[in-house]
Amino acid sequence: MTPADCFAVAPFGIVHDLTSAGPPVKKVCNSKSSKLVRTILFNPDSSRLYSDKNIFSSSGDNKEILECIGSNIQFIQDNESHSKFGTIRGLHFQRPPHEQSKLIRVSSGKIQDVILDIRKDSETYGKHESYELSSDNNRLLFIPKGFAHGFLVLSQEAIVNYKVDNYYNSESEAGVRYNDPKLNINWNLSPEQIIVSDKDSNLPIL
Repeated sequence: MTPADCFAVAPFGIVHDLTSAGPPVKKVCNSKSSKLVRTILFNPDSSRLYSDKNIFSSSGDNKEILECIGSNIQFIQDNESHSKFGTIRGLHFQRPPHEQSKLIRVSSGKIQDVILDIRKDSETYGKHESYELSSDNNRLLFIPKGFAHGFLVLSQEAIVNYKVDNYYNSESEAGVRYNDPKLNINWNLSPEQIIVSDKDSNLPIL
């Protein structure tokens, strides 16, 4: 099976693994690069790539995944979020010069993860993509600078882990409202089930 058979490239240059055999990471690296900054969805063989969760430990990194992301990305901080069913967090980002790239995984539970292109010079400005990340499917999602990020908890509880390549800066903190009518995001729960903080409810539209 060729790389073209294994992967489909979405509008953001997002690479999807379409095979059941793993690990796909080296195929991701050999796939055609997009003209856009790449957001990469890793769909790994969990038994081989990070069953020991070394990609999220301070003592080691998964070289295959980091090679795909690029040597210009240096993660400097690990964060963890605990949320209950129906909680939406986001859509968040930090303004320049404190923008962040993120590597996301779910160590417990299941979420709907949404990314939004906020690069005003991008052909896909204002477009979004949605993924299901869970502790069962073991997916990793790499989000480069220039995207807002948010998630909805679909399980009773969820623990979301993410690496970032820039520190939190309160003065640069920004976001886009989760229910911005222009975005038309199809959240996987009804409005009655969704829990949103006052802070996120009052974020501006794009």
